[in-house]
Amino acid sequence: MFERILDKQKKPSLEEFISYCGNRKDLLVNLDTFLTEEMMLERLLRFPYGNEYGWGIKYFIKNKHICDVFAEKDAFTVMLRLDNSQYEKVYNGLLSYTKEFIDKKYPCGKGGYIHYRVLTVEHLKDIKMLLQLKAKHKKV
Repeated sequence: MFERILDKQKKPSLEEFISYCGNRKDLLVNLDTFLTEEMMLERLLRFPYGNEYGWGIKYFIKNKHICDVFAEKDAFTVMLRLDNSQYEKVYNGLLSYTKEFIDKKYPCGKGGYIHYRVLTVEHLKDIKMLLQLKAKHKKV
């Protein structure tokens, strides 16, 4: 249902990557504009983690990795890691949909990874909030 672009030998253009999201491509364009123009992040189209993940866009600032976005048929998924304290700051204000991803995050250090599928404008609002936390977080 939410197939990804898995052919490592055929690198998609940015336009092909966005178009792959079908009826949710406008949400991806909105997120990309937010990340590159408002948050001033750079992007890199790559095949980062193997055949299960497929082609994705890495968003980063300097040498700080913010997230990866994977195009899917009629959707896209944002892979993001935050510390538990960051998740806790905004948890109560998030959609129950978003809370489920956080509750089931893949543990890593004092936080964990979420693989957040964006299907609606409301999902987009929540992931933007989490991405802003990630970009502003400084290690102590």
